[in-house]
Amino acid sequence: MDLTQLDVFVAVAEEGSVTAAADRLHRVPSNISTRIKQLEDELGTQLFHREKLRLHISDPGKTFLGYAKRILALSEEAKQSVSGHRPNGIFTLGSIESCAAVRIPPVLTRYHQAYPEVELDLSTGPSGDMIDGIMSGQFSAAFVDGPPKHPELEGVPVFDEEMVLISALNHPPVMRARDISGSTIYAFRANCSYRRLFENWFAQDDAVPGRIYEMESYHGIVACVTAGAGLALIPASMLDGMPGKTGVKAFPLSNQAGKIKIWLMWRRGMAAANLKAMVTLLDAMHA
Repeated sequence: MDLTQLDVFVAVAEEGSVTAAADRLHRVPSNISTRIKQLEDELGTQLFHREKLRLHISDPGKTFLGYAKRILALSEEAKQSVSGHRPNGIFTLGSIESCAAVRIPPVLTRYHQAYPEVELDLSTGPSGDMIDGIMSGQFSAAFVDGPPKHPELEGVPVFDEEMVLISALNHPPVMRARDISGSTIYAFRANCSYRRLFENWFAQDDAVPGRIYEMESYHGIVACVTAGAGLALIPASMLDGMPGKTGVKAFPLSNQAGKIKIWLMWRRGMAAANLKAMVTLLDAMHA
C-alpha cells in the first residue's frame, strides 16, 4: 500500500466513478481501475460495489476511507513540518544564563502565542557551551554575546547589554583595572565569555586579577561580593532585577569595555521556519 493508492481510493470514493476520479487526478481510467483492484487485493476486501458506470463504497470501504484521509493528512503535515514552510515541531534554543533570566522570557511568551504548534526547548549555560551546542546540532540557535567569531556561524544582534564591575559598599571607587590589580575575583568557568572579557580588561591595562573563584550562579557571586570577599563582573540588566543589588556598588568598565551586544546565532545556512519566525518576531519587538 502506498500513498498514491490511497489518493486514488479517496478520489474514487468522493467522485463516485472511475472516470471522474481519473479527470480529477489527471490519469487514464484504466490506471485508476488497476490501482483500486490492487488495493482491494492487498486489503483482502471489496472497497466498492460496482453498478454499471457507478461505484458505491462498501461498508469496509467507508471504514477505510477515514483512515486513508488521516494517513494522507498526516503525510502532508509531516512534509510541511520539515520543509521550512511553517513553524512547527521542536525548536531547541540555547541561552546564556543572564539573557534567559532577563531578556528572553517576554520573547518566548510572544513566540508561543504566535506559534502554538512549536514546542520550545530551552537550555542555559556558559557561552562556550552554547556555541558548542550550535555547532554540534544540539541547538537550532542560541542567545550569546557576539558578534559570531566562527566562520560557520551567523546571526543577528538582538539586545544591548552592559557589563558592570560590582564591589562591596565600602570599596573605594574603581576607575580602571589597575585600581583593583591583584584583587580576588568571582566569575563563572573559563568557557564563559564574560570571564574572558573581564580578564582581557585587566590585561589591556597591564593589570592582573588575584585569585579567581569559580561560581555557578549570579546570586552566589553577588552574595560573596556583598560580604566584601572580592569583586565580580555582572550584566547590569541582571543586577537590576536581583534582591541583593542594594548590597553592592556598580562601576562601568573603563574605555566602554563593558558595552556588548547579545546575538541570536545559528549554524550558517541552517535557518529553518522556526528560526526565521523567531528572527521576524525579534525584529518586530525592536521596531
